[in-house]
Amino acid sequence: MKKIIMLFFSLLFVATLVIGSQSDIVNHSSCPHCGMDRDKFSFSRMLLVYDDGSEIGTCSIRCAAVDMVNNLDKAPVTMMVGDYKTDELIDAESAFWVIGGKRPGVMSRRAKWAFAQRADAAAFIAENNGELATFEQALQATYSDLYEDTRMIRERRKARRARMATEQPTLNQ
Repeated sequence: MKKIIMLFFSLLFVATLVIGSQSDIVNHSSCPHCGMDRDKFSFSRMLLVYDDGSEIGTCSIRCAAVDMVNNLDKAPVTMMVGDYKTDELIDAESAFWVIGGKRPGVMSRRAKWAFAQRADAAAFIAENNGELATFEQALQATYSDLYEDTRMIRERRKARRARMATEQPTLNQ
């Protein structure tokens, strides 16, 4: 009976960890800046908690940077990011970041990925290229890329709207 009780509490503990680690996705299912599904992009998502107690969940460091620009009067006190390898939220400032490489970024031409372990970042670089960086370097690269990324997103959305307009049948048919 003790083994069954221990097993039950062990399973309950693991379930709590799994559910707790994804609760930010439940609370913030889509990115408020681009509309992307944060569950689908759990490996790049960010969760910001500001000094006034408000919080926001974004799909990427790019959208988190946009939010920080839009909220200059609020200071982020907690910044969490999805570990690229495990999808678990980790502290963005202590993460090992990889900038660039072969894999396309989320909402950005130049990728920015976070890893909890330096070895995971190094393995990613060995396979996909890129450069090891700190959070400050990744955020600086994000701000530097913002103009080109915004232009790219606008062009993609314009092309998608044009494609949709040509694919829709007219009412006279």
